[in-house]
Amino acid sequence: MDLSTQYLGLTLPSPVVASAGPYNAEVANLLKLEAQGAGAVVLPSVFEEQVQRDQEILDALVDHGAESTGEALSFFPSHITEGFDTARQLTLVEEASKALSIPVIASLNGITDSGWIDYAREFEAAGAAAIELNIFLIPSEPGITGAQVEARYEAVVRAVASAVSIPVAVKIGPYFSSPGAMAQQLVGAGAKGLVLFNRFYQPDINPATLGIEPSLRLSSRHESRLPLLWIGVLAGRVPASLAATTGVETADDVVKFLLAGADVVMTTSAILRHGVEHMGTLVEGLREWLGARGVESPDAIRGRLSHRLIKNPEAYERANYIRVLQGYQRH
Repeated sequence: MDLSTQYLGLTLPSPVVASAGPYNAEVANLLKLEAQGAGAVVLPSVFEEQVQRDQEILDALVDHGAESTGEALSFFPSHITEGFDTARQLTLVEEASKALSIPVIASLNGITDSGWIDYAREFEAAGAAAIELNIFLIPSEPGITGAQVEARYEAVVRAVASAVSIPVAVKIGPYFSSPGAMAQQLVGAGAKGLVLFNRFYQPDINPATLGIEPSLRLSSRHESRLPLLWIGVLAGRVPASLAATTGVETADDVVKFLLAGADVVMTTSAILRHGVEHMGTLVEGLREWLGARGVESPDAIRGRLSHRLIKNPEAYERANYIRVLQGYQRH
């Protein structure tokens, strides 16, 4: 059976991808994921704020007392002004790209135009097969309009896509007035793939300490419905690769997303929850599901239950909403 899959113009040995997460920060772990059948790996995101903060601290240390004596000017070599975080991430990209035979995708979460472009170019030079733009933009100012937010996303994608020759995917959230139109705008700006959806981690409030606390919960299967909906709606309608993420826990979840039209299915929480061997469980589970039905490859089922191919496309729309509510009330 051939599980090979095309994603962003790259050939992957399987459609199951290890998405960005802390486990992917070590080459040894990436090799284990590859051995378990991962089709590709996405490295942890580089956050431009972290790089800038490291740079500010380093600059302060270099400048402190630098003019105290003539010799002080030579305390630090010129290359030390390179950011700590960037150097580590570039080393990871370079080492992973050399060690693995599957595509290594670098993830970038920037805040400024120069940050997006500069780091993207550095990742390409380090050997990344593709770049995933993890755009996290919260329009917290009430005066910012939806059109302005969308224009910002489009500008980021256009700038990065025009600055590198490797394919660029965009990981976005679902909070657009028209996700379908937004998807078309991003593809028009140069995105070769869309990753649906980003999980925006909201903070929590601690009543005891009267403080804001970060909160993180691993995704669960019930969260897969939203990306499943939009993968199904966009498949075959947007000329770009589609990657599903969030709520991928079992091989059945992988199959569902493929049936809806996903090119690849990404998971992080399941790996963190169950260990690296779970990647093998997902891949082998997909292989068994296909084999039990005499199907030779994921291509044979991809998109068979997408919006444009099913006989009752209203299942993706308002009729399904009404049917579900009325069915529950009768139950």
